[in-house]
Amino acid sequence: MINLEKDIDWNEIWKSQMKQSRESSPGRDCACIWNSRDSALKFWNMCQREQSRIERTIWETEMTDRSRILDIGAGPGTLAIPFAKKAAHVTAVEPADGMCTVMREKMSEHSVENIAIVQKRWEEVDVAHDLEAPYDVVIASFSLGMFDIRDAVEKMIQASSRYIYLYHFAGETSWSRQWKELWPRLHGRDYISGPMSDVLYNVLYQMGIYPNIITFQMRHDQRYHTLEEAVIELAPQARAETEEQKAVLRDYLERAMKWEEGAFVLHGSSTRVKMWWEKQPDNNR
Repeated sequence: MINLEKDIDWNEIWKSQMKQSRESSPGRDCACIWNSRDSALKFWNMCQREQSRIERTIWETEMTDRSRILDIGAGPGTLAIPFAKKAAHVTAVEPADGMCTVMREKMSEHSVENIAIVQKRWEEVDVAHDLEAPYDVVIASFSLGMFDIRDAVEKMIQASSRYIYLYHFAGETSWSRQWKELWPRLHGRDYISGPMSDVLYNVLYQMGIYPNIITFQMRHDQRYHTLEEAVIELAPQARAETEEQKAVLRDYLERAMKWEEGAFVLHGSSTRVKMWWEKQPDNNR
């Protein structure tokens, strides 16, 4: 009889699914996609159309004006900047050049000075040397692309004095379906998504962590002035480098996008999961 708790190593399941995903799309590295300032700025602008989601995230996070926050995979400062307006300090861990450039620009634009940027992958971060731990809140919002998620979470626990928040995906997203349709035509192989929140929960469970969980739906609409703008912006994510590949992407987008209110719109949606817990001093969890 299989004892699921003992016989299945869920961290190995996470690694296996992550490995398959990376092998199906080699070179499609999350940080590399956002190395250009233009792509990072477009990401910032897209996120500004999700103000209700951002405000809800800030409002639902246990914090005060004295709190110190660690934002892992901070992007262009989507959460770090509004957090900084309400907290004492934010450390933003973000590896991509473009994202860090835009974050600094937006910090200046919003007159925010209490953010320290650590330009590294979370896997490369040394808590003792790179951070000013401990933090009252550690948050990783849709940035769990680490190969060894157990190690990543252990490091979050090490950096936290109280709360840890993880946001991830459940089920298939609209963009995953998009890449699954396009990948064979672009690259001659299937596209495989990375591990979802079911695996994450089981990893946490085996670590002795029993998080609070909320599941919610989100729209994810991307707007473009022209078809060619959409092709240029999505080509790096699609790894469409040749003219033939770009033609395939263009054909797909021409069919998939809708003309609404003076713009081409690529509608998207996803089911998302928030997991969070308070670190307990008696068992370091």
